[in-house]
Amino acid sequence: MTLKQRIAGFVQVGLFINRHFAEQKPNETQLHQGLDKLIEMAHIYNNWFIPEFVKESIINISSQLKEEELVNFTKSIIEKPQKTVAIICAGNIPMVAFHDVLCVLLSGNKVLIKLSSDDNVLLPFFLKLLTHYEPEFESQILFAEGKLGAFDAVIATGSNNTAQHFKTYFGKYPHIIRKNRTSIAVITGKETTEELKDLGKDIFLYFGLGCRNVSKVMVPEGYSFDKLFEAIIDYGFVVNNKKYGNNYDYHRAIYLLESMTFLDNNFLMVKESVDLHSPVGVLYHQTYHSEKELSDYLGSINEGLQCVVGQNHIPFGYSQQPVISDFADGVNTLEFLVNL
Repeated sequence: MTLKQRIAGFVQVGLFINRHFAEQKPNETQLHQGLDKLIEMAHIYNNWFIPEFVKESIINISSQLKEEELVNFTKSIIEKPQKTVAIICAGNIPMVAFHDVLCVLLSGNKVLIKLSSDDNVLLPFFLKLLTHYEPEFESQILFAEGKLGAFDAVIATGSNNTAQHFKTYFGKYPHIIRKNRTSIAVITGKETTEELKDLGKDIFLYFGLGCRNVSKVMVPEGYSFDKLFEAIIDYGFVVNNKKYGNNYDYHRAIYLLESMTFLDNNFLMVKESVDLHSPVGVLYHQTYHSEKELSDYLGSINEGLQCVVGQNHIPFGYSQQPVISDFADGVNTLEFLVNL
């Protein structure tokens, strides 16, 4: 199968997604109905995967499947004997492993996928759709039900603890092992209401479970959170999700019992902390006193950051809309695969 064929297959998947959510479905009725059912099923299997967030994830994926972008993205690919690359998927947000699978298949290699039990219905559908448009992909996609079979390289994503386990287990193979990362927002105090509302999307999309979700904000001295609380009021629905609500109630009880200081709007607590990773339902904040202090701090935590949003960084509201060349942990997955 040529690179041109591989690109064409993914382009068709992107066009299918566009048709699905634009409600232009003159053909392939069963496929569209099947996707609707799977979106509902994903929520049944995993209560974090509410339909609104699953749709957001799928639409963001389609934005990466445009022909011109895929052609530019794959300019470095040289055809050579293929290898089998195992992908151990995370399950924190819907189809989080899609980009890794895309890179492996575009690079001309076979993919061996170990699905997360938290996200095991959506990705198989879209890969089946891919083989529908380009049947030669059928032999390039394998799923591991139990123990991984034979493979030549591995890409694994997990927590800091599982990452250490992965390194021990897969250390002899060429590998990309990803740890916990999170994202941070820089607030100057001059933001418009619309910008702060967009920041709400960075905080609450996928209930804050993604590495590109903002879990902490850097604020100037004396900053008042009233304007932020007003701007994000439309995200109050998150607390109605049982899992989110339980997390919110638990940490609120802990903070009250330990007489900790925090702000609260009944669905988000804002608490001062030097830590980077905040619990679900909590947003950490830290004060900066100068641009240099802010820059030095961001540099010191770079290894734990996925992205930074705010002035001179990623615009508010776009943390969860990476372009195809935005690689997790800053490691160029395609380059890794090309050089196997």
